[in-house]
Amino acid sequence: MVFSFFKRSPKTLSTNEELTVTGHVRTPIEKSLVLRLDCFLMFFGCVSQVIKYLDQQNINTAYVSGMKEDLELYGNELNYFTTYFNVGYCVMLVPSQIIMTHVRPSYWLPGLELIWGVLTGLIATCSHAKQVYAIRTFLGLCESSAWPGMMTLFMHWYTPTELAKRMGFYHSCQAIGGMMANALQTAVHNTLDGHYGIAGWRWLFIINSIMTVVFALFGFVLLPDLPNNPNPRAFWFNSDHAAMAMERLKRHNRAEPSKITLSSIKRSFSNWVIYFITILYVATVLASYGYVYFNLWLKSLTNPDGSKRWTVSQINVIPIGGGAIQVAFVWIWALLSDWLKTRHWLIIAQAVIGLVPCIIMTVWNVPDGAKYFSYFVSFIALGTAPLIFAWVSDLIPQDPEQRALVVGVAIAIYYAISAWSQVLVWPAKQAPHYKYGWQVSIALWILVIGMTVALRYIDLTFMLPKRLAFAEEVHRREREETASDADRKSIAKDGHEVETLPARQV
Repeated sequence: MVFSFFKRSPKTLSTNEELTVTGHVRTPIEKSLVLRLDCFLMFFGCVSQVIKYLDQQNINTAYVSGMKEDLELYGNELNYFTTYFNVGYCVMLVPSQIIMTHVRPSYWLPGLELIWGVLTGLIATCSHAKQVYAIRTFLGLCESSAWPGMMTLFMHWYTPTELAKRMGFYHSCQAIGGMMANALQTAVHNTLDGHYGIAGWRWLFIINSIMTVVFALFGFVLLPDLPNNPNPRAFWFNSDHAAMAMERLKRHNRAEPSKITLSSIKRSFSNWVIYFITILYVATVLASYGYVYFNLWLKSLTNPDGSKRWTVSQINVIPIGGGAIQVAFVWIWALLSDWLKTRHWLIIAQAVIGLVPCIIMTVWNVPDGAKYFSYFVSFIALGTAPLIFAWVSDLIPQDPEQRALVVGVAIAIYYAISAWSQVLVWPAKQAPHYKYGWQVSIALWILVIGMTVALRYIDLTFMLPKRLAFAEEVHRREREETASDADRKSIAKDGHEVETLPARQV
């Protein structure tokens, strides 16, 4: 049967999955650990992600809310704002992943968030596009740590049946941030525009800055750092939780987190996984990129008399519906992934759905209703990233350094490509009808389907035996350590009895 390797059977289940199927029952301390991770690690990560994406996307909402006219941005400046941000982002991303294995994440991640909060506020003072270019570059340098850093922490703390749900929930916060950007800009435009002589779009950056700086301070006590090196300032975490975290790593055949060294970098880059996952991730993100320009299409619409069909507030509010769709479906994809214990099928499903709007928008000469439908459907296919990185955690549980580098490199390459490709593929001058944008997306979605099928075959044929061998080695060492401990206790006990014999004889 075609694609028979997609079938799941006991013979193809990983050791992790077999353990889940046999029904591991969580102890009270494990339930407490997971609950606390959700309440503190997830809470900080999700709110930080909302604020980060709010800071990242407010440039688009500001652009259609007066920034374009105030700064006289009549060329491709909006594209270049993204380009400069992406340059800074991709330059710092991999170094940030490496640094985070040498510096406590509870120092590194909140510290950079403090800096980017200040930089966000500085955009409100800009009077020329070149000033925005410079600030956006440094914003990219600082924000590059957040998303991959949190994803890496999730890989260390959550088990395979917990991971995709948490990654999906965290990833959905991007959409929540985008929705808040539109809603916040609408509120600011209606209430603060012109107050103290400051334009509404400038108030947006000021408010974002205050939110970012204040919340960053909580990260110093909310982030737990690593299972084998927990944060001493994390008031919600005790020694029992630390022991349980290490037990969960062993139970699911995952190696302890360790520092990324030159040898681990060489090992990672000599392995095909880092390149394959990078191409797959980049293809999925770029394939779905058309939804970003929904508001530009809305702004271009006119009534028969030539007047604008939508007001500034409406242009900011309408895409919120798309964000709501994205949030809902990111959760749906992630929940299904952990529940069905599969990643590949759901990636393929999103690719097929993503092809539909691309084909409609390529035709272009369709009713506006079809275009509204296409833009909103595009938001359904934005849940691939959590599934891909959860899959990475499943593929190489024995190498945490490589996992961290895969995440960093994949995202860095995406931003490196996006820094120049979106100017060529989605130039603002061509909005709302792009010459090549939707056709490129079609090709990329087809590539995603082919690569996902190939990776599933490679996983079952070549990678699963290696994971099983690693799991057996872990269990063998554990048995040897247990036996060794028992011998030492026996020797100690015998020695105590021997020492007491003379006293008894006397």
